[in-house]
Amino acid sequence: MGRTRLGLLQGAARAFADRGLRGSTMQSVAVAAGVAKATLYNHFRTKDDVARALLAAEVERLTAQAAGLPLEEALVALSDELGGHPVLRRLVETEPDVLTGLLTVDGEDWAGLVARLGAALGVPEDSAGLVARWLLGVVLQPGRSTTRRRSAALLVAAIAPPED
Repeated sequence: MGRTRLGLLQGAARAFADRGLRGSTMQSVAVAAGVAKATLYNHFRTKDDVARALLAAEVERLTAQAAGLPLEEALVALSDELGGHPVLRRLVETEPDVLTGLLTVDGEDWAGLVARLGAALGVPEDSAGLVARWLLGVVLQPGRSTTRRRSAALLVAAIAPPED
């Protein structure tokens, strides 16, 4: 991802965390990114395009972060990131209907997300599906970090192949 696009998405994350998705405008995203509005429009046509690109970038960042970690560490890291994500927390508090719309994906997109998660975690597709559903629950109701850690350990016990 180019430096300009990355800066735009970082600005969008700040604007969305501060004002929510509905309260943010292309102008507020541009200001948060430190660029002219025309620069933002050179990369994105609408605020919804910015939100989709930010979501895709976050999925990419999180799966890359989880890849290569031991399974339980990866689940804890993912749940901590999602549980404390400033944009997600803002949307849960002020715009739950917007968040639900962002999290609702069709079957093909869901399968792609599950496959990407499974590859990053090194688990089969059915296990990745359980993890994905658990992580959605974390987004909607993050709870405490200690509770998420215990849940991650239980989930690993449920999906990890038995050792010989």
